Amino acid sequence: MKIFSYDSPFSQVLLKLAWSCYLNLLWFICSIPVFTIGASTTALYAVTLKIVRDKEGNLTGQFFRAFRDNFKQATVLWLILLGAGLLLAGDGYILYHLFHTSQGAAAVLWTLVSALVIAASVAYAIILIYIFPLTASVINTNLAMLKNSFLIGTHYLFCTILTAGIHFAMFYISVSIFTPILIFGEGLCALLSSYLLSGVIQACSVDPANLANPADLERIEIEIENENGGEA
Repeated sequence: MKIFSYDSPFSQVLLKLAWSCYLNLLWFICSIPVFTIGASTTALYAVTLKIVRDKEGNLTGQFFRAFRDNFKQATVLWLILLGAGLLLAGDGYILYHLFHTSQGAAAVLWTLVSALVIAASVAYAIILIYIFPLTASVINTNLAMLKNSFLIGTHYLFCTILTAGIHFAMFYISVSIFTPILIFGEGLCALLSSYLLSGVIQACSVDPANLANPADLERIEIEIENENGGEA
């Protein structure tokens, strides 16, 4: 097989890099109003999840179709998370200064409160990782989306850590090593994350009542655990 033939692994990698660059551009443009970031990110994952399942088609058409279809719910969820993120950031800023200007019992109190804020921030990050891929894949209420994002993220903790690591690596490289990598940005992060999240979301989207054999659900979960390094 020639290295530059369409079906060669090398050509497929280059093709997916080109797709991630294009999708990153679409995501960036559609995220400019800020309040549309949720819908834009949901549309991005709707396409990348299809790519990793070999169901990709017209990328532009799929992106804007998913953007339109999920706009209302994704925007509401994003605004909720944006408000929660700003609140956590404000709390962290205040507690940082209170901790460094307090002594004795007050310092102990602020330390305990800081621990609670850190725990809440970890939960927030887990939800943020899963909420938009989940919105792109299943239909549910806003409350259920938030709850399920947290439950899935804590259940498949190894997958969650790897996905967070992908985004952190992109941030670190673009800030400290090679800024032009931003041309791939969230498009590449979403594509790589989709390889990890696709099986997890499929397993968690299975309705046990629709399985001919209930043991199939356990089999699916075992397969996902094996794909993610054996972590549940």
